[in-house]
Amino acid sequence: MITAQAWSDAALIWDFHQMHHAVRPCSVAVGLGSHDLGVADTTVELYRRGMAPLIVFTGATSPTTRARMPRGEAVHYRERALELGVPPEDVLVEPNARNTGENIRFSRALLEESGRQVESLLLVSKPYEERRAYATARKLWPEVEIVSASTPMAFREYVDSIENPKLVIDMLVGALQRLQLYPAQGFMVPTSVPPDVLAAYERLCRQGFTSRLVAAY
Repeated sequence: MITAQAWSDAALIWDFHQMHHAVRPCSVAVGLGSHDLGVADTTVELYRRGMAPLIVFTGATSPTTRARMPRGEAVHYRERALELGVPPEDVLVEPNARNTGENIRFSRALLEESGRQVESLLLVSKPYEERRAYATARKLWPEVEIVSASTPMAFREYVDSIENPKLVIDMLVGALQRLQLYPAQGFMVPTSVPPDVLAAYERLCRQGFTSRLVAAY
């Protein structure tokens, strides 16, 4: 049973994880691979709206995507984009990244190798990964302006789409832990976590929403 307090805490963290950027035209849209094909759909929608002339999908496979996306997350995303009518020449694939840092580094290398000039980046992720992706990109690609985007979706709507409330809350908690740990390891820029968000995180940890936590070094 998930308590009313836990739902409230999770909703607060969900909102914090989103950057609430105003989407604007950028040099390229980078869709971060995951189990969620909605990232591909949203990237295509932004492309169609003229928010980027080029798409890069990045991602290999992970334990959670290997069965659903055996050819790799980025490849499946590209296939989805082509199904939705995006011209093949407007979709690049980076198939090797296995974490957010590699998503950024490998996408940057791919674009540099292809001779693309990038001044701004439309970074498309799952809703609760926006802030983590932004902090990672600011660390690894500081020369470009970063605009974060995700599928517009309320917290409960996202939970219903995943059909596993505890897993969603575990993922929110894990993403927030990484925002606190990873700057010291050089993986992302520091993020200031408001006291109420930190208190919500600590309450959820005490209640056992910890399956997505990593060991603190």
